[in-house]
Amino acid sequence: MAFHIVVCGSIVPDPLQTLEPVKGPAGWGLKNELMLPAVLDPWAGHALFEAANLAKNQPGSKVWLVSLGPKAKLQQVMMTVAQKVPFELVAVDGPAGGFTEAAEVAEALAGAIEAIPGLDKGQLLLFGGWQSASRGTGAVMQMVGERLGIAEQFQGVDELKVEAGGAFTVKERIEGGAYQVSRCAGAPAVCGWATGNLPEPPNNPQVGMQNMRLIMPALQKAKPAQLKGEGVGFAAVELPRQTRQTKIVKDTSVEDIAKEIVSWLKA
Repeated sequence: MAFHIVVCGSIVPDPLQTLEPVKGPAGWGLKNELMLPAVLDPWAGHALFEAANLAKNQPGSKVWLVSLGPKAKLQQVMMTVAQKVPFELVAVDGPAGGFTEAAEVAEALAGAIEAIPGLDKGQLLLFGGWQSASRGTGAVMQMVGERLGIAEQFQGVDELKVEAGGAFTVKERIEGGAYQVSRCAGAPAVCGWATGNLPEPPNNPQVGMQNMRLIMPALQKAKPAQLKGEGVGFAAVELPRQTRQTKIVKDTSVEDIAKEIVSWLKA
């Protein structure tokens, strides 16, 4: 069974950088945001690797990566991502970050997906991150699916297995470290991926060169997306505070230390 797999994934600032929220004339953003190195959102990365693995095992399948972000940043990130797995890029030029409105992002992504030439919605598997490293609303993929008329949606996916006739089973994370296993008769469907089961693929220069032949024209043709953020406001923005309580004592027995740790945990 061949699938048309569309992966939604944007770029985020490298998590190793120091991020500081600031409010400017256009609203909230990150300090020196244009200077910060970017990476593909890790959640979207898992979805992309799972999509490529599925396409490899299902002859005739194809993978598209639909990404909303500034063209210059997208080009930098794609130089690295392109060497991982085969895909065709669909770029949308617009802001990407923690201060965009999920509904506007979903509308822009859905429009870009509907404009993909030759896309068969009857074979469509829509992949993306269950959450996001920029703003974990967990809402964008659901809304993109709704705008495309896809009712079968699975969130927190760690495994997808396809059967001979095109049906597939999905393992979704639920509370308490347990999984819910569902069986879907076939495409179309939406899968918001968690971490999956696959490691990050090694760099392959040949795959990179093949991808870049399509990536550069896609970036040049990227349509602008105006995300106005109307009706959305942020009363305050701050980084999570680190709390550290240190107590230094001497000549304390292991039993007393253990009791104190248990008491602290109960509190």
